[in-house]
Amino acid sequence: MTRLERNMNLGAVVVPFLAFLVAVVVFWNQAVGWIDLAIMAFMYIGPALGITVGFHRMFTHRAMQTSKPVEYVFAALGSMAVQGPVIAWVADHRKHHAHTDEEGDPHSPHVGHGSGLKGLWFAHVGWLWNEQGRAGFRKYAPDLVEDPGMRWISRNFLAFVGLSLLIPFVLGYVLHGFSLTGALTALLWGGFVRIFFLHHITWSINSVCHFFGRRRFETDDHSTNVGWLAVASLGESWHHNHHAFPRSAVQGLKRSEIDISGAVIGAMERVGLVWNVVRISPERQAQKLADAAQPARPRAAA
Repeated sequence: MTRLERNMNLGAVVVPFLAFLVAVVVFWNQAVGWIDLAIMAFMYIGPALGITVGFHRMFTHRAMQTSKPVEYVFAALGSMAVQGPVIAWVADHRKHHAHTDEEGDPHSPHVGHGSGLKGLWFAHVGWLWNEQGRAGFRKYAPDLVEDPGMRWISRNFLAFVGLSLLIPFVLGYVLHGFSLTGALTALLWGGFVRIFFLHHITWSINSVCHFFGRRRFETDDHSTNVGWLAVASLGESWHHNHHAFPRSAVQGLKRSEIDISGAVIGAMERVGLVWNVVRISPERQAQKLADAAQPARPRAAA
């Protein structure tokens, strides 16, 4: 990773955090207007779905099929989450699945950095200065590298970052009655504070969901399900389910497991925007549970 890339990642972490502190100080003991909160929710949900439905389930795991225009829309939305270009994001995540919680995992809290607070810090943000974007694109994401549209969206990542800040600024200016102050408060909440929350919810899947939580399937990693993160992560925190069945388009496998991204995929399927959606049958889940209940077999002698 070059010094410029390291500094850009540092800025992507620090600037939204400072904006969050400014928002707390400026609006302490005051009500935040519904317009700014609505803009923040709008700017959170769209790019978040770009990550969860697009970057993760659609591109990384090919859990469904769709048309190129739909793919490009989700690639653009995910880019506005400010988590790196789509090709780099997918390559890193496929590398994570290839080496989960073992040497080579770009952001495990259990490998090379201890399993305590130091490991959690690395998995949450520390990896951004050492490992992000280092997975070989042609090795881990050749399908995206060969797609001219995806290459264009990846190359123009910074333009989408700028768009993700311009949209709340313009919406705030218009909805606050063509007020520059309104535009700036909307930029603060719908731009930088929104990025802060979206970053740390996503990064919690790397850290919290490999450290705390519950497990019910047999997997060769430390992945966990963390229910209290489910709504904010749009279903991504059913992370143990995901590692048990990586290609599943739905990660909330029980009715009680809220998976907003899975519901969005289901709605898209009903209107014909996606098809060949991968789902895990109850019988296959039951078999996986039965396998987990079996006593571990002794390893054969070398």
